[in-house]
Amino acid sequence: MKDRKGFTLIELLIVVVIIGILAAIAIPKYNTTRERSFRSTIMSDLRNLAGLQEIYHSDNNTYSSSFTDLDMTVSDGMAITVNEATGTGWAATGAHSGVPGQHCGVYHGNAAASGGDPASVAGVITCSF
Repeated sequence: MKDRKGFTLIELLIVVVIIGILAAIAIPKYNTTRERSFRSTIMSDLRNLAGLQEIYHSDNNTYSSSFTDLDMTVSDGMAITVNEATGTGWAATGAHSGVPGQHCGVYHGNAAASGGDPASVAGVITCSF
């Protein structure tokens, strides 16, 4: 008998099946974790906006719709819209390109939550997810 070295076809197929099963488990977990991260980024950026609006208001007695005035940097993939900014209140919505169709909103003072804005309580970030 010859001394053969190597793997049989069955052994290789078993390894491929095991790798496939592990991938089927890991990929959905990874996607879920990624989406949670994007959602957290939306809420974090809106919290940062709220803090910067209050700092700006204490210096200027009005709120601003300009991120330059607020000295705010928006996270990658984020789209924040300041819907209203007056001397008595402000409203904003935020969305991330990684979770299309999902967004959050927040307002403060006398600003009205805009159409499509899920915010319903002043100062509380409310999301559509």
